[in-house]
Amino acid sequence: MTTTAPAPRKITSAPRTTPRKTSAGDPTAHLTAEQIEELGRELDTLRDEVMASRGERDAAYIRKVISTQRKLELGSRAILLFSLFPPAWLVGTAGLSIAKILENMEIGHNVMHGQWDWMRDPKIHSTTWEWDHASPAEQWKHAHNELHHTYTNVIGKDNDLGYGIMRVDEDQKWIPLYLGQPLWNFVNACFFEYGIAAYDLELGKNLSKRRRNRPEFRARASQVLKKIRGQMLKDYVVHPLLSGPSALTTLTANFTANIVRNLWTHSVIMCGHFPEGVETFERRSIEGETRGEWYLRQMLGSANISGSKAMHLMTGNLSHQIEHHLFPDLPSNRYAEVAPKVRELFDRYGLRYVTGSLPQQVGSAWKKVFKLSLPNGFFDKVTNPVSLFKMVTGQDSAEQPKRAA
Repeated sequence: MTTTAPAPRKITSAPRTTPRKTSAGDPTAHLTAEQIEELGRELDTLRDEVMASRGERDAAYIRKVISTQRKLELGSRAILLFSLFPPAWLVGTAGLSIAKILENMEIGHNVMHGQWDWMRDPKIHSTTWEWDHASPAEQWKHAHNELHHTYTNVIGKDNDLGYGIMRVDEDQKWIPLYLGQPLWNFVNACFFEYGIAAYDLELGKNLSKRRRNRPEFRARASQVLKKIRGQMLKDYVVHPLLSGPSALTTLTANFTANIVRNLWTHSVIMCGHFPEGVETFERRSIEGETRGEWYLRQMLGSANISGSKAMHLMTGNLSHQIEHHLFPDLPSNRYAEVAPKVRELFDRYGLRYVTGSLPQQVGSAWKKVFKLSLPNGFFDKVTNPVSLFKMVTGQDSAEQPKRAA
């Protein structure tokens, strides 16, 4: 299932979709409701132009990527049959890591968005694709396409924003539990596919006995466990056994490739919505959201990564996260083409286009993780004995202002 902007509604005299209040002010305050709807119309026109131009060049692109990925995976697994020898282990593990990243990012993620459904190829279609990942495609499409892309950066609605386990905004009340969020964010990164499976299952809100025992949840949980068993059987039983004397080293190679893939995908996804400069939104602020306002929220709630063509490929073109959130069902090879036009719209409407190199964006996201693990103004308070006493005794938390609706 794909995600597009909502149908238009009658506009009001001022935009309703606004980011949470910050010391920097509202970045949309200078825009009228009519300007926001005009922005939406311009983005609709841009999308329609590209969608109308899809053709054989695009189809050849995705088929080539799929063919290359499969050959790379097959070749890497063949080399790992001899992984008892260190050079074979290194080459095979590196190749398998890249193959897994390509399959998840540029192929699986984008195919399941429906970006290639127009080809009418049943083998490359969002309704039939199952990826090399712990989360079943059906559940991922619901959690990602329907929820994340609909409620992008809406606190309490978008699970991709902090994965439901982190403090992601200064207005969220701080509790001592958040001191550990840098650690569990790293653990989540290492085993990211299982974290995704857990929040695609919406495990957090289904932990109560009453919810756990619901037939629909039990069926979905069974589906996840079946998928995980299949993945583990493939990587940690079948392929190692096929390696004979190299069974143990093949197992470690497969485990390493999965960790590398998880760390990479986690980093790319964090860069998309968590760096400094990306806005978050309140639930009530998106009620009755218009088409233009939906587009505006995607623009303000996403960030890009600058880099080479190879880097864009390895990120699944999620380095063009802004363009992807504006046009989720646009073929991924077209994002680089529309990016300059989208950036021109940012400039013309006085909006900030958040982008940076991969190290810069990863560093910015992790800085935010550490910063929000501590109480607001922590370093100012630790130099003030009275403030430090209030913070330690919990009095400071009680004085934190409530989030605006």
